[in-house]
Amino acid sequence: MIRNFIRQLLGTEAGAAASRDADPDDLFGMSTAYITMDAELGYPPSGEAALCFGDVDSRDFRETLEEVADILEVGQDETDTTAEIRTDDHGYRWVVLSDGDTEDLLTSIHFAADTFVERGHGSRLLAALFAFERPDGGYAYWIYSFRRGSYYPFAPEGTGDRDDATELKLQGHLDGELDVESAREYWYPLWPDRPGVHPWT
Repeated sequence: MIRNFIRQLLGTEAGAAASRDADPDDLFGMSTAYITMDAELGYPPSGEAALCFGDVDSRDFRETLEEVADILEVGQDETDTTAEIRTDDHGYRWVVLSDGDTEDLLTSIHFAADTFVERGHGSRLLAALFAFERPDGGYAYWIYSFRRGSYYPFAPEGTGDRDDATELKLQGHLDGELDVESAREYWYPLWPDRPGVHPWT
């Protein structure tokens, strides 16, 4: 379940394995990878992405979320990127973004992540998810782990299985274009609550 993923990312295992601080500039690696996914593999971007982050009960963090929301609202006038900050059924927080223009989507998700870092809350950033439509239906994702500073593919089958062959195919095609996590034990799944929806739904 997704709460197990969050525990792994926030727990001592992930903390010990983290290689560096969160760097939102890594997200721009997706600016060429999404073209490869579509043109070479037939996985068009779905027009949706999300940041997953851990919450903290402090005034400064609440003000940071307000600033993120304000920045994205202003950006919507320029990019048509819609944004929503939501809490899932397990209590974890998401910045959910939608835009048919992937470059605008990347710009918006970078602004959001960079604001967390600039306000001193980069450690609360867990993952960025980029959704792609699979040729056989459903979704595949590239997940960026802020703690590891690397990407990995995730192809869920329902709510508890993953398509290993698809994930390895994506790794093989994008490794080098993206900084793909080499240790597969850190390819943490983010299961949706029901088939055919995103983990943040």
